[in-house]
Amino acid sequence: MLHQVLLSLASNCDQEQNLQEAQRRLLQAFKVCRFTPSIWTQPVNSRRPDLYINQLLRCATSMTVGQLQAFLKQQEAEMGRTPDDHAQGIVRIDLDLLQYDDLRYHQRDWDRDYIKQLLAFEE
Repeated sequence: MLHQVLLSLASNCDQEQNLQEAQRRLLQAFKVCRFTPSIWTQPVNSRRPDLYINQLLRCATSMTVGQLQAFLKQQEAEMGRTPDDHAQGIVRIDLDLLQYDDLRYHQRDWDRDYIKQLLAFEE
């Protein structure tokens, strides 16, 4: 069974390069991928002043929620995300599950202006 998911992609370090690498990896892993355009945003609750690049991906997967979350964390680690970077506010790549079928995750993110702006691209 295929599940409809919505993912959030973000980076504040080598932003365009990291976003492109994440896109490449996600296109290999999922079916029926539709990316929104990417947008630049100011940092929110960050220790660094670097701008973020943000994008959403709507896709289909047969993975369970647990498998999907583990896969996303694995991709972040393979792309160089470390706890030390996190402590310094460096986000090489952040891949978050926002929606899995009808279940929403990261509730606070849904209220962020950039998420609303990116969701508008889907309409």
